[in-house]
Amino acid sequence: MALSISLVVLLLIIVFMLVQKAGLKSGHAVLCVLLGFYLASSSIAPTIDDLTTNVANMIGDVDL
Repeated sequence: MALSISLVVLLLIIVFMLVQKAGLKSGHAVLCVLLGFYLASSSIAPTIDDLTTNVANMIGDVDL
C-alpha cells in the first residue's frame, strides 16, 4: 500500500507540532514561511526543487 502526502502538508504538520510541543514561537514560524516565499522567488529555487524531487524519488524507491 502506497501512501502519498503533499510535502506542503507534511511540512505544515511538522511546523504545527514544533509550535505546540517544542516551544517554537509563532513569530519564528512566520519568519520561516516568509523565508520560504523569498526562496521560491530567488534564483536558487530550481536547485531546491531538483534536490527535493530527487530526495523524494530516492525515498519512494526504497523497498521495505
